[in-house]
Amino acid sequence: MQVSNAVKINSMDELAKIQDKSLFRTQAYVDGQWVNSASGKTFEVKDPATLHKIGDVTDMHIEDVQKAVEAASRAFVSWKTTTAKQRSVLLRKWYDLIMDNSKDLARLMTLEGGKPLAEATGEVAYGASFIEWFGEEAKRAYGDVIPSPMKGTRMVVMKQPVGVVGIVTPYNFPNAMITRKAGAALAAGCTVVIRPAHETPFSALALCELADRAGIPHGVLNVVPCSSEHTSDVGKELTTNPTIRKVSFTGSTSVGKLLSGQAAGTMKKVSMELGGNAPFIVFEDADIDVAAEQLIFCKFRNSGQTCVCANRVYVHESVYDEFVAKFTDLVKKHLCVGHGLSEGVNFGPLLTERGMKKIEDQLKRAVDAGARAVLGGKRPESISMDGYFFEPTVLVNVSDDVPMSCEETFGPLCPIFRFSSEEEVVSRANDVTVGLAGYFFTRDIGRVFRVAEALEVGMVGVNTGSISSEVVPFGGVKESGIGREGSRYGIDEYLNMKTFNISL
Repeated sequence: MQVSNAVKINSMDELAKIQDKSLFRTQAYVDGQWVNSASGKTFEVKDPATLHKIGDVTDMHIEDVQKAVEAASRAFVSWKTTTAKQRSVLLRKWYDLIMDNSKDLARLMTLEGGKPLAEATGEVAYGASFIEWFGEEAKRAYGDVIPSPMKGTRMVVMKQPVGVVGIVTPYNFPNAMITRKAGAALAAGCTVVIRPAHETPFSALALCELADRAGIPHGVLNVVPCSSEHTSDVGKELTTNPTIRKVSFTGSTSVGKLLSGQAAGTMKKVSMELGGNAPFIVFEDADIDVAAEQLIFCKFRNSGQTCVCANRVYVHESVYDEFVAKFTDLVKKHLCVGHGLSEGVNFGPLLTERGMKKIEDQLKRAVDAGARAVLGGKRPESISMDGYFFEPTVLVNVSDDVPMSCEETFGPLCPIFRFSSEEEVVSRANDVTVGLAGYFFTRDIGRVFRVAEALEVGMVGVNTGSISSEVVPFGGVKESGIGREGSRYGIDEYLNMKTFNISL
């Protein structure tokens, strides 16, 4: 593990390097206009690596959100009647503009979210892939003609857009979590009101600027940023406003349960992509080198702030010591901590102070129960910035009963557990209330299918730590949520089925 020796980064100097200054927006985007909140209040957004202010963003509240919902409702009247081909063309233009401006979008994301620039660049491309994909899927929202059991009748099923959609997104993927939802919604013929995370509003607003250039009609896409003070009120408005007919949320399980309960009052359709606690299993016959390399990406991408990252690493007792040694050496060799805009850095800060406190608490409680950190375990001593940096940390001798073993960590703590049999490790892997993703490594083809089918998760990586793409469904089981995003199934989340029974 290395620490960047780059000259201390000045966040405002880096912001000035964005070539297209019109992508840096601080107002809300409602009905095709850049607007301030009715109160005139703003909130501050900081670079999590330096704690320097990046800018002040308008702070929208309930009455502002209501205006955005009204705009989306008006726009829905005409947007739902556009042809699938027309929607496809506009989404393709949006995709092209995102890719053409990927460098500026990535720099902005790194400044507000701390993500290393290479990762941010990758997210922009990943996020754009959903706009491209769903633009194509808009033309394939097929219905059915069903053979009728009654003579002289025809039975037809068609799909129609749900209506106005309320979208709430997290801070860890400020671009892709919006495009994965909004791309599907717009392709289906829905209009949207988006509340981005208060920590990372600039990526959302930059996407609006590009959507406007692409010709997305006014009112179809609306973004209402708000401060942490108004987060709950705005979320409640989106889930209880009767005009909104669908809510899509990505975030913690606890908040997802709250929003689902609120949405039930008006029987809204919901998609909930919630927390995970992914097992990462290395069997005795696995390629240890491949497993160790894949774990670095799977655990430490975005400093461990991903819902599908490895949370509990289980290694067979016969290869445990070898794996720990190889993995620790790879972390030392390949990870470089620092500001995401510094050359060579591939491991940035945590995004929030509460995230830092959570991992410090999980670490202390694990160590108190007998765990030992073989690497990391503290803030980098030589870091030259005041942000939320924490070393990538590898732990052994971790108890199954501490919070690190039972709760989502969402940070760079990597506990490695021993196991002795397939049955034992599958049971331990499933012994949690959530089920988003899981990973395992083996050369046994029979085990591939046994374990993949036995793991109680929505997505499985076999001999890989990568599972997500626009072409496959993303989502979990148990308390990890409801619904799927991406793939040909993702657009169905924004469509209603209507049956025609026609007597001839």
